[in-house]
Amino acid sequence: MRPAKETKETSLGSITKAVDGQMTGDVQKIIRGAAPFETATPDDITFVEHKRLLKRIGDTQAGAVIVPAGFGASNQNIIRVDHPKLAFAKVMKLLAPASEPNWGICTNTDIGRNFVHGQSVAIGPFVAIGDNVRVGNRVILHGGVVIGNDVEIGNEVEIYPNVTILDDCRIGHRVTIQAGTVIGSDGYGFVPEGDKYYKIPQWGTVQIDDDVEIGAANTIDRATFGKTWIKSGVKTDNMVHIAHNVTVGENTLLVAQVAISGSVTIGKHAILAGQVGVSQHIEIGDNVIIGPQAGIAKSIPAGETITGSPGIPHRLNLKVVRTLPKLPEMKKKIGALEKKIERLEKDRSKNEKPL
Repeated sequence: MRPAKETKETSLGSITKAVDGQMTGDVQKIIRGAAPFETATPDDITFVEHKRLLKRIGDTQAGAVIVPAGFGASNQNIIRVDHPKLAFAKVMKLLAPASEPNWGICTNTDIGRNFVHGQSVAIGPFVAIGDNVRVGNRVILHGGVVIGNDVEIGNEVEIYPNVTILDDCRIGHRVTIQAGTVIGSDGYGFVPEGDKYYKIPQWGTVQIDDDVEIGAANTIDRATFGKTWIKSGVKTDNMVHIAHNVTVGENTLLVAQVAISGSVTIGKHAILAGQVGVSQHIEIGDNVIIGPQAGIAKSIPAGETITGSPGIPHRLNLKVVRTLPKLPEMKKKIGALEKKIERLEKDRSKNEKPL
């Protein structure tokens, strides 16, 4: 749900307690908003976690600053925590809690047979719901959402405008799906038939587990058989493509324009940065980090960091990157060495005595 338009006033003492921090300063001071370091006003709270800004903490006009634990004395109101950015996110939610939707079903919703829903649902205009759909408690379907037949959606799910969830898909609890995403489209399966291609029927489904957030304009294909599986805690950015029979492990992050081919298995706590492309039928282990635009053509063991395009082990890529600017000068030196060797060989041949 979107935050309320107006923030609520909160004392620094209450904020400190909410983030389990340690404060020095005026616990009674009232905070009315949250803002970046450079633009915060005396009514705002901000946060600092980088050394560069910590050295400039006296420059901010903020009414309070969240800083790392162990930060020294300051004239400002200071809240010390282990993870300033996380604490700041919690403060933002405290200051502007999500607004309550208009619970109920819009009169121009198109609902199929045997629709079952829990308590407190909000279904917006021009939503289309197929047959045998089951929806849990506190579910929000924004305008233009399309839900296919035999879909199941858990509790506390919010689905933004123009999302399509096709037949037989399963959505867990506390899932957010941003606008324009398609879940359960056919996997990309074709087999040659002479000069043409014959479509392979896609009989599987998509399962999205609990606490997942799917970005805008994602496409998650149904499996050929079985399921495409997005496990709990996964977060995807905008314009991510996940092909048929892919499994994405718990708490993995897929950043903008990642494209994953069919039958790939990704472990838990992996990070795939922007525009990473992954070939089909490979495995990416737990805690793997893959840098932007890397092309992944073979399996990667757990814990590896891969960068470059195409993707290679990060330490090797650092050496390659450092070497590239030196290549023109190295080419000149190699050319000079070749000429020197050629002259030495000519001189040696001249000095050789005939037998």
